[in-house]
Amino acid sequence: MTASVAFALPPAEADYLQELVDQYLELVTAPDDPRDPAAKRLSPDAYPDDADAAAEFRALTRDDVAATRASDARLVLATLTRAAQGRSVDPASGDGLTLGPQEQTAWLRTLAGLRLVLAERIGISDESIMPVGDPRFDVYEWLGYRQEMLLQALDG
Repeated sequence: MTASVAFALPPAEADYLQELVDQYLELVTAPDDPRDPAAKRLSPDAYPDDADAAAEFRALTRDDVAATRASDARLVLATLTRAAQGRSVDPASGDGLTLGPQEQTAWLRTLAGLRLVLAERIGISDESIMPVGDPRFDVYEWLGYRQEMLLQALDG
């Protein structure tokens, strides 16, 4: 990844994203709930044909994966907070973020995680299922757009 990248994010979108990441952080730091399909989608079975091996793998990796997801989400929140503080000083320049390599990785993983959770919540299991008319689908698409914009900035 590049040393740093400029990433445009209007203040209203930054505020909304902060709310979503707060909710995501709550999910990834909550105790493991095997009944929550969104939590399961974040950590699918490593061995779908072997329940015992899948359970063992999950037990061995669950804490590290959850800690990484939580750390990433906290870094995204810190970046958004830093941007919001900058807006209060100079509103004209408050629609851009500068992300270093660690922040870039955290943003990409957190946006991907958010999309996985939202996809599960609205019933998207593959590209052929697009629940038009559900406002959550618009959020899902918006997160994908933001992820794409960040990836394009990284390529630029």
